[in-house]
Amino acid sequence: MALDARTHRHLSCQFEARGVGKRYGALVAGTMVEESGTIDLPIAKDLTSPPRQRIDFDHGRPSVTRWAVALRLIDPARTRVHLHPETGRSHQLRIHMREIGHPILGDDLYAPPDIRALAPRLCLHAERLEFAHPVTKETVSFESPSPF
Repeated sequence: MALDARTHRHLSCQFEARGVGKRYGALVAGTMVEESGTIDLPIAKDLTSPPRQRIDFDHGRPSVTRWAVALRLIDPARTRVHLHPETGRSHQLRIHMREIGHPILGDDLYAPPDIRALAPRLCLHAERLEFAHPVTKETVSFESPSPF
């Protein structure tokens, strides 16, 4: 939300150059065994089922997500994770988590009905955003705890 065109351009360039730090919180289905990892799967538009995206090794654009377990929950088995997208593809986090077998709770596009029903909303939330201030160049960060 820039107040003028110059500031908007500066912020847009940071996003394009992958200079913005982003951390999302998500609640996913199942118990993730490993503590952290990286998902590197190419994403393309699913032309047969918009607005969905899909994994496409032939035509997809590079898409990388780092993840780390924050908390494991039981009954039902769920895992709270921190997600750090290194690229910014549409629905990247949702698709990547589904592809490794842990769809995000409440996801009406990519989770099966039983997982979707575990939450009244998509359990994905931007928790932290960090970038260089457009004027002072100092690093600024903003945090918002997950509401789930």
